[in-house]
Amino acid sequence: MDTDTTEFDFLVIGSGSGLDVASAAASRGLSVAVVEKGALGGTCLNRGCIPSKKLLYHAEVMETVEHADEFGIHADVTGVNFANIVREVNEDVSSSAESIHHGLRTSSQHTLLEGEGRFIDDRTIEIVDGHDAGKQARADTVLVAAGARPAIPPIDGIEDVDYITSRKALQLETPPDHLVIVGGGYIAAELAHFFGTFGSDVSIVGRRPQLLPTADEDVAAAFTERYADRFDVYTGYEAVAASQGDDEVTIEARAYPPAWDDADGRNDVAVTGDTILVAAGRRPNSDRLNLEATGVETDERGFIETDAYLRTTADGIWSLGDIVGEYLLKHNANHEARTVVRNLFGDELEAVDYTAMPFAVFGSPEVAGVGAREQDLRDAVNEYATATHRYEDTARGKAMKTEGFVKVLVEPTGKILGCHIVGPEASNLIEEVVVAMKAGTGTVWDIRESVHIHPALSEVVDRAFSGRFTRRGAGAHEHDHHHGHEHHDHE
Repeated sequence: MDTDTTEFDFLVIGSGSGLDVASAAASRGLSVAVVEKGALGGTCLNRGCIPSKKLLYHAEVMETVEHADEFGIHADVTGVNFANIVREVNEDVSSSAESIHHGLRTSSQHTLLEGEGRFIDDRTIEIVDGHDAGKQARADTVLVAAGARPAIPPIDGIEDVDYITSRKALQLETPPDHLVIVGGGYIAAELAHFFGTFGSDVSIVGRRPQLLPTADEDVAAAFTERYADRFDVYTGYEAVAASQGDDEVTIEARAYPPAWDDADGRNDVAVTGDTILVAAGRRPNSDRLNLEATGVETDERGFIETDAYLRTTADGIWSLGDIVGEYLLKHNANHEARTVVRNLFGDELEAVDYTAMPFAVFGSPEVAGVGAREQDLRDAVNEYATATHRYEDTARGKAMKTEGFVKVLVEPTGKILGCHIVGPEASNLIEEVVVAMKAGTGTVWDIRESVHIHPALSEVVDRAFSGRFTRRGAGAHEHDHHHGHEHHDHE
């Protein structure tokens, strides 16, 4: 062993949710090393959900003012200090990261190693390209929580044009005149809403038939329709080439065959703007860790393989978060961190439980979901039932002059399979269903037997679960049936 190698009890690569495990180790008196090459706090704090949602709330305020006329309130926006909005958000994020940095640097039980960490062997790390380059650290237990980064699809010429990813987009102090977004997922949807609200013309090129392809099909269809009213949306098109002129960049796209039966009958398109944003998914940072020096295995996409307890294939090495790739969501990484803490310091191993893992998209309209989607159930052996209730059919929804719906998927026994929402406050409304699925009986009775405030927006969830269901699935005869409130009615 190299004499310059410092020994620790616990070492974590990445300072996002892995810090939760590091803190748990330190609180138990263990010596802890944290390896981080960038700002402290990980993707969520520095270049993900925190800055993006802070910026998106500004868009929500702007949108509220713009729609005030619908309520007989005549308001005009006399100016927008866009640069100040962006600076304030990014300064706040930097302050939080600096606070974490100071805390680790002054901690007697944490050692911060600044730079990129690469494995020398299973539990030895060498720091490169940073403040602590050249240092080595070894630990009895290692946690790999190094996250993911924007994926750049194989577009001809993309490396020769000035494109941005979400990281740079969150720092732009002037909205683009015409933003061309490659990708149709939640990052694309949120940033289209933000820049579109503040004056950018927006074009979206996505190769799936609908935007938000990981959402329930009915929600994705409704969302795509709303965005098509606001922006130039090219779904079912794959970006294949990029080129740059004096003041413009162009994306060439062709019909994506798996998306539509009539793909061959659609012409190629060329979309030109002044800024290209590539938001086409995420790739794990596993390729930067020299995992070849370890027994840690990855799947074909590069995500680290773990067992049910979040142990990798190498003894003493654990992993969590985006680099594992189960759900690329901050709340999932936090959930996995709690599991690792229990498994490292508890009396017995406990499998990570992904039951009722929700997601939300803070676009306009907002989207949220949990559990199975209808496209997951359609070809299943078992029957299921579905019901939908619209926002505008509730008192609060009508007062808000809004559109949207809650869609419920259940087993004939009443067990909740999934719930999907498109409309205002979707990210909050879904939580009632998450609690029912995770901590309740997991049936429609959790929702039905709870008193809902009248006329709160939550009534749209109550009515979706208490209304008319349609049986579907293999062997089912599709017909409507009203689920009554009697406990013996367990269709």
